[in-house]
Amino acid sequence: MSPLVLPLLVPLTTAVLCLVVARPKVQRVLGLLGALALLVSALALLLEVHRRGIQAVQIGNWPAPFGITFVADHLSALMVVAGGVVAVAVALFALAEPDLPRERLGYYPLSHFLLFGVNGAFLTGDIFNMYVWFEVLLLSSFVLMVLGSGKAQLAGGVKYFAVSLFSSVLFLVAVGLLYGSTGALNLADLATRVAGLPSGFQNALAMLFLVAFGLKAAVFPFFFWLPASYPAPPVTISALFAGLLTKVGVYALLRVFTLLFAQDPAFSHGVILWVAGLTLLLGAFLALAQGELRRLLSFQLVSHIGYMLMGLGLLTPLALAGSVFYALNHMLVISALFLLAGLLYHLQGTSVLVRMGGLYRSHPGLALLFLLPAFSLAGLPPFSGFWAKFTLAAAGLEAGAYAIVGVALLVGLLTLLSMGMVFAEVFWKTPPEERAVPGGWERLVFPVVLLAVLTLGIGLWAEPLMALSQQAARELLEPTPYIQAVLGVSR
Repeated sequence: MSPLVLPLLVPLTTAVLCLVVARPKVQRVLGLLGALALLVSALALLLEVHRRGIQAVQIGNWPAPFGITFVADHLSALMVVAGGVVAVAVALFALAEPDLPRERLGYYPLSHFLLFGVNGAFLTGDIFNMYVWFEVLLLSSFVLMVLGSGKAQLAGGVKYFAVSLFSSVLFLVAVGLLYGSTGALNLADLATRVAGLPSGFQNALAMLFLVAFGLKAAVFPFFFWLPASYPAPPVTISALFAGLLTKVGVYALLRVFTLLFAQDPAFSHGVILWVAGLTLLLGAFLALAQGELRRLLSFQLVSHIGYMLMGLGLLTPLALAGSVFYALNHMLVISALFLLAGLLYHLQGTSVLVRMGGLYRSHPGLALLFLLPAFSLAGLPPFSGFWAKFTLAAAGLEAGAYAIVGVALLVGLLTLLSMGMVFAEVFWKTPPEERAVPGGWERLVFPVVLLAVLTLGIGLWAEPLMALSQQAARELLEPTPYIQAVLGVSR
C-alpha cells in the first residue's frame, strides 16, 4: 500500500472504530492511538517524498486526468505531518481532561473525520475533489463546534456555517467556470491549460478563488467570523480548529496561486500582498483591544495568516520558503497557546483577563511555559517564529517591497505587546480575588510542553525544516515535476 493513502485511511479507520465502540474510555484510547498512527504515517510519507520525489496515486487505476488523483509533494507532506503533531497534542489534552457529555455525542469520531477531511484537502490532486474534501471538514467541524448545544456555541456555529457555506458556493462557482473554460479538473492538467485562457478571464477566476479561499483562511476583509466562532467550543475543539482549519485555506491559496494563476503576478499576487498587509495590521490591532484570552488569540491567529500570504504575494523562492516555514510553525504555536488557555481556565475558572492574575507566584513554571510559544509568535530569537519572520523580511527587502516588510516588523512588535499584556494580566498582577487552586492541572501540562519544546527545538535547530521549506518552495515555483508525477508529461 502506498504511504500516500495512509494519512487518509488512518483517521477514517479511527473514526469508524470510535463509532462502533461507543464506550468513552475506549474511544479515548482509540483517539490517541489514531492520532499517533496518523503522525507515524505522515512522517513515512514525508520520508518517501524526500527520498523519491513527488508521489502520485491514481485511485481505481483510472489514468490521470480522468481518475481521482492524490499527490504528495514536500508542501502537502509537511502540512500533513504538522497536522499529525497537532492531533497528537490535542488527543493528549482530551485524554487528560475528559469531556464525557461531548464524548457521548461523538467527539472522537467527529474529530477524526475532521482530520480525514483536512488530509484529503492537503493531498488531493483535483480541484473539484478539493471542494469535496472542504465539505467533509466543514460538516465535521460544524458539528464539533455546536456539540453540546451551548448558547455561545450555537451562535458561533451559525456564523461559522453561514460563512463556510458561502465560501463553498463561491468555490463551486469558480470550479464550474474553470471546468467550462478548460474541460479539466485535475490540477496538473489544469496547469497546462489555464495559461491559454484570456488574461482578463484568468484574473477574474483568480479573484474568485482568492475570495473563496480567503474566507476559509480568515484573511482581510473576511476574518470577522473566526473570533466569533473559535472561542465558543471547548478548548480541545478550538485548539484543533486553530491549528488546522485556516491552514487548509492557506494551503489552497499556495497551491492554486502557484500552479494555476501565476501568469500575471503583478496583478494577482499584488492583490494578495495588499490582503496580507491589511490582515497583519488589523488582526494585530484588534488583538490588543480584547479582554478575553481565547478571543485575543483568535485575532492573533487572523493577524499571522498575513505572514503566510506575504510570501505568496512576493512570489520568490525565499519568500515562499518563509511562508511554508511560517505555516508549519504557526500550526504548532497557536495550538500550544489555545491549549494553554484551556489550562489557565482550569486554574482560574475564567478566561477574562481582568479577573485573572497571580499565577507567577504560585506557578512560575507555567509562566515560563507561556513565554515559549508567546515569544515564538512574536518572532523573538532564538525561537522558531524568528526564523520565519527573518526569512520573509529578507525576501521582502530582496524584492524591494519595503512597505510590507515594515508592516511585518511592526506587527511583530504589536504581537509582543499583546503577549506582554497577557503575561502581565494572567501571571504578574495581583489577582482581584483569592481563589482556591483546583487540583489535577498537572496532567494538562504535558501536551503544551510537547508543542512548546518542539517549537523551541525548531528555533534552535531550524536548518532541517528550512531546507524542507525551501524544497517545497522550489516545487511550487517549478511545477514541471508535479505535472510529470501526475500525467507523465512536462509542461
